[in-house]
Amino acid sequence: MRHGLYLPPFGELSDPAVLAELAVRAENAGYDGVFLWDHVARPLNPGLPVCDPWIALAAMASRTERVVLGTRVTPLSRRRPEMVARQAVALDHLSGGRFVLGAGLGGDTGGEFSRLGETTGARERAGMLDEALDVICRLWTGEEVHHEGTHYRVDGLRFLPRPVQRPRIPVWVAAQSTSAAPLRRAARYEGLCPETDPDGLWEMLASVSEHRGGLDGYEVAVGGPPGQDAAPFRDAGATWWLTQFPEVTTVADVEEAL
Repeated sequence: MRHGLYLPPFGELSDPAVLAELAVRAENAGYDGVFLWDHVARPLNPGLPVCDPWIALAAMASRTERVVLGTRVTPLSRRRPEMVARQAVALDHLSGGRFVLGAGLGGDTGGEFSRLGETTGARERAGMLDEALDVICRLWTGEEVHHEGTHYRVDGLRFLPRPVQRPRIPVWVAAQSTSAAPLRRAARYEGLCPETDPDGLWEMLASVSEHRGGLDGYEVAVGGPPGQDAAPFRDAGATWWLTQFPEVTTVADVEEAL
């Protein structure tokens, strides 16, 4: 099992330079990865400063050499797939092939979607997620893409350069239950970001394994608070344990965990 930090880029951690320094310290302490929440607003805490995670990841990539970096997770329904494809490749090149795209539905907690005019229906956002992931992965091939879908269009464009990583940048998909559709989606990609307990994880991975024909090389990134025992999740099949911090986290909180 590999270990990482899962940081909220809010409050004291809303400065990209601060996050870059914490990533350096995590790397020096022996951690294997640093991941960021991906949000644009915190409506239930309106006075809380918020940092764009993609800009912060670029700062982190430029200061580190070894740790895996990524979002956990990006709600693709509120981002254009062509922009995510471009940004992900830029981060992959900047980091020398250390970027992971975490993707999921997200949620409208406090009106983070609705108060910005974003799509809120879960079924529609799921359709947007599936279609966006398909478009992104096809754009990463560097081949000419023709796509006329329900939500997105690509009319014979090539996106170059290709990612450093082959065959593509890893995609880890979020799932919060044993429902069939999210797990079928996760099985099509390189990893799973589950929100569950160890028993639920056993059940999730049994379904993913059935869809994939096995779990060889498949990543499972579980998060939990500092001090939580990761062993039950490891025994259930998790390959990553991410020390997860709450929405309001100070630099001192992360330093204590380090």
